[in-house]
Amino acid sequence: MNASETLQRKIRSAIPLSDAMQFGIESLDMDAIEVKAPLPPNVNIHGTGFAGSIYSIAVLTGWALCTHILESLEIDAELVVAKAEIRHRAPVTGDLRCHTSVSAGDREQFLRGIRDKGKGRLALTIEVGDEPAAVLQATYWAISRA
Repeated sequence: MNASETLQRKIRSAIPLSDAMQFGIESLDMDAIEVKAPLPPNVNIHGTGFAGSIYSIAVLTGWALCTHILESLEIDAELVVAKAEIRHRAPVTGDLRCHTSVSAGDREQFLRGIRDKGKGRLALTIEVGDEPAAVLQATYWAISRA
């Protein structure tokens, strides 16, 4: 099992909502992640993506990237979403697809904060869809357990 399959399994078993949404990691590395969830379990009364599902999968996308970075470097930290705000631009009419990336500099600043101060902050922009249909601005904090 590769890193994305392991992380996907971890998230889906620990967060029941993600399993119900059929959260899936499409691609993953230290700089970027792309996830998807099919539309049918995440549909609203209009036949488009349910806003709560869009928000949830976007937050999970950023959380998954941060978790991957921490686990890859064997950093034992508690990860939380400190703030997240979404802006919907257009209806999501197909599968919910999210992606985000982090620059090497921002990732290193995040990790330096954890190492030097016991906590690090990473702000991410998560896009939903190609246009994008929605954009989530989220701040994640990692607090060292060591």
